[in-house]
Amino acid sequence: MSGLPPGVTITPGFAEAERPVVASLYWQAFGAKLGRVLGPDRKAREFLTVALDPRHALCARDGDGGLLGVAGFKTFSGGLVDGGLRRLVGTYGTMGASWRMVLLAALGNDIDNRRFLIDGLFVAPDARGRGIGTALILALEAEARRRGHDELRLEVIDENIRARALYERLGFAVVGRHRLGFLRWVFGFRGAATMVRVLP
Repeated sequence: MSGLPPGVTITPGFAEAERPVVASLYWQAFGAKLGRVLGPDRKAREFLTVALDPRHALCARDGDGGLLGVAGFKTFSGGLVDGGLRRLVGTYGTMGASWRMVLLAALGNDIDNRRFLIDGLFVAPDARGRGIGTALILALEAEARRRGHDELRLEVIDENIRARALYERLGFAVVGRHRLGFLRWVFGFRGAATMVRVLP
């Protein structure tokens, strides 16, 4: 794939043995947003390790195959985190799973028929600033085209100014907003912007 940083490759999916690593990177990226719902940290990582779906992931790797970043996407068959009730119960118990399911549903779980949905993008802390995020977006473009889509869609929270700036540089434009209302006190952010990029 063109546009990759030197020594970086993009591969589909990840190995079973890599689940804890991907879960840890995911939690580093989204723990501040989901901590009050999926926490404490140990439980969140336990849940993510079993809930991650490698069929909905593209991974950036270094020359030794080490993970530099992951981009998730969503289809009718699932998303990067396949967090159904059964998996929630397995980690948090019936009561803990019930209220978590309700709160997670408030974040939205729609599938867009026309646009290819990005379901989380995160880069290892020591790999940031090397163009990994951009490379993963380009890989998502290729995956979107392969699946017959001509637009990419993502959600970025209001407080993530750095990510929004990256997406704007890559041609994404805001097409809508989602406010959390009183749930902002649970998730720690006011709302999110829906951004879309028409593929060249």
